[in-house]
Amino acid sequence: MTAVQSSAEDRGGDLTQKPSWRGLSGRPSVTAVYVSVVIAVHVFLTVGALLEAPLRLNDLGTFGAILACGVVCIEASRRLGMPAGVARDLLSAWWLPAALLLPPAYALVVPIPLQLLLQFRVRRTLLYRRLLLMAAHGIAAAVASVLFHLVVPDPLAGTGWVVDVTPGIPVAVGCAVLFTVISTFIVAIAAHAANPESGWKDVLWTRESLLLDLVELCVGVTVSICATISLGLLLLALPPAVLLQRSLMHQQLQAAARTDAKTGLLNAVAWQREADTELSRAQRGHDSLALLLIDIDYFKRVNDTHGHLIGDQVLIGVASTLCHQLRDYDIVGRFGGEEFVVLLPGADTVEACRVAERLRGRVRRLAVPAEEGTVSVTISIGVALFRMHGADMIEMLAAADLALYRAKQSGRDRVCLPALDGPRTL
Repeated sequence: MTAVQSSAEDRGGDLTQKPSWRGLSGRPSVTAVYVSVVIAVHVFLTVGALLEAPLRLNDLGTFGAILACGVVCIEASRRLGMPAGVARDLLSAWWLPAALLLPPAYALVVPIPLQLLLQFRVRRTLLYRRLLLMAAHGIAAAVASVLFHLVVPDPLAGTGWVVDVTPGIPVAVGCAVLFTVISTFIVAIAAHAANPESGWKDVLWTRESLLLDLVELCVGVTVSICATISLGLLLLALPPAVLLQRSLMHQQLQAAARTDAKTGLLNAVAWQREADTELSRAQRGHDSLALLLIDIDYFKRVNDTHGHLIGDQVLIGVASTLCHQLRDYDIVGRFGGEEFVVLLPGADTVEACRVAERLRGRVRRLAVPAEEGTVSVTISIGVALFRMHGADMIEMLAAADLALYRAKQSGRDRVCLPALDGPRTL
């Protein structure tokens, strides 16, 4: 099963879409309050640190060199193109050196110009979200900087902490890990507040994101060591970092090509490919297989009444609900418009109808915030079984489509089979 896409430049869950900044009572929502507090804390810490930070030419030179490398990476991203679907970059590899080598004031400041450059040179996103990412990285980098400087008071005074493996390098790695953990949790809390029904696993780490974090930590610590020995060594670290970023973007673009940009589910082509593979496996092993064809009832009415932006939020909410209610190996995709399709390996008639009813009930409880209150929707589901209703995917889709038509004709908000028995509803 393909989960709903995370944020564009980093984690963020449903923060990729604009949340309702006011609750039903007219007061600011929990997400709005939380984001505002995080941004205010970052501003307060930055102003206070700048007023107290001593100005040293060595620090300024290192800050300028690190910032220039980050700018080069951003410009490389712009020239390569970073469309929606690319979720990660390697900018943490340049924030970490600022946190480890420079006073906390620089750690708080360095995300500001780089995030603004991303906003205006690479791809615009919602301003509050950009500010949240900026604040999260700044606060996390400042904490890592304070702790590292307690152990290594003046990292740029010499290469002692680099040559002496204990405690310099282990502490640097530990502070880098701490930076990642803090920044991730700050953004994850906002994402979870925006969509409380999502699990923490969905807004924290996956296996892929952990591997990417590990890569960023390794590059960041390596760049810090190079900058400590000589700023000129940054010229040697920059090309590998740019190439690694390019390779990372290429892999993410390949993944994005398989998914629906609006919901993050598999698109029709990718779903068909994975479904054919699962069908071949069921044929060889004589296993059962079920298909659900799902359509949102009166979706055009939602768009006409509340606008297409709210309609998009409904699509995202339904997609998220489907993902949370299905198994990891179930295959769910969007066929376009308001239609979704689910393949259930190993499911017989009873299991398929049980799953379909659970999905129908969960979507009925979905409430999407709108200016006039909340928008609720229902779904109709057509169920088809391998061998019983079709010997291949085309026949199964046709049978499920017929069952879906029967569900619509019978009053919507129900589950139907293509057989002659009546519709199954809760």
